[in-house]
Amino acid sequence: MRKYIILSILFVMLGAVAFAQRVAYVDSEYILKHIPEYSSAQKQLDALAEQWQKEIDVKFAEVNKMQKEYQGDRVLLTDAMKKQRETEIEKREKEAIDSQQQRFGFQGELFNQKIRLIKPIQDRVAKAVEDYANSESIDIIIDKSTVTLLFARSTFDGTNDIITRMGYKPGSFAK
Repeated sequence: MRKYIILSILFVMLGAVAFAQRVAYVDSEYILKHIPEYSSAQKQLDALAEQWQKEIDVKFAEVNKMQKEYQGDRVLLTDAMKKQRETEIEKREKEAIDSQQQRFGFQGELFNQKIRLIKPIQDRVAKAVEDYANSESIDIIIDKSTVTLLFARSTFDGTNDIITRMGYKPGSFAK
């Protein structure tokens, strides 16, 4: 009887080993820091965002100026003039908000520029990760930079292998 129990336990353990999956993790942010095109694209996006934000700030400053002038002149204006100024202020404020949405909103110009500049780089990284997984017979790869990873042995870290496969040198960040 004891022999059957030991054999049963042995078969269960062998079955668990047979179905074990190989897991690795990578740090996509670290990988992207090694790609000069990514750094360049990020700088372009930052410059665009800064330029557009300045334009929007000017529009909102104009609205604030109009509101202050209106508050100062309000006692001297007729009802018709008040209504006209209020309408003009509301129109300018709506234009500023619309401009902000057009530039920075979901599906806005900044979003579209990110897709245009960064998506091809992310696709290259994804292809390198897939090639790494296939060549090393890895079943699951987790991105360390987007998932809460409480512990991982460095032996499972494929980040530097992927950087090397993409033709870059680990540890030498792009400028």
